[in-house]
Amino acid sequence: MIDDERFDSLMELVVHGFEIAGVAVLVLGGLAAFVNAGWSVRRVGVREAYEKARRGMGRVILLGLELLIIADNVLTITVDPTLESALGLGLIVLVRTFLSFSLEVELEGSLPWRRAAESSPTGAGDRTPAS
Repeated sequence: MIDDERFDSLMELVVHGFEIAGVAVLVLGGLAAFVNAGWSVRRVGVREAYEKARRGMGRVILLGLELLIIADNVLTITVDPTLESALGLGLIVLVRTFLSFSLEVELEGSLPWRRAAESSPTGAGDRTPAS
């Protein structure tokens, strides 16, 4: 059986792993998004390359935030299960949810609940008439 000190050390390593992964996604993904957009300038023009960079960066930020939230969850649940850390995690999740929602709307160009209606040929979404 693993003792508490060894368990906490292991969980801190897991947390650091997720934090490193989140930062790596942000840095490497951001660089890749800009390089990819830079190569696209000649093919599709500056405006489309800019939009491509924005979409790419938005996706990178969303993924990086998800990994950092995982790190915070693991830390709060396993290593530091106090009311203060839980409240801090709650605040982080609220901020992340707002950022995620804002980025999603900006990337897709519409509200999530309107996408189905906009993508269907009749404009009625997935609803079918009752028979």
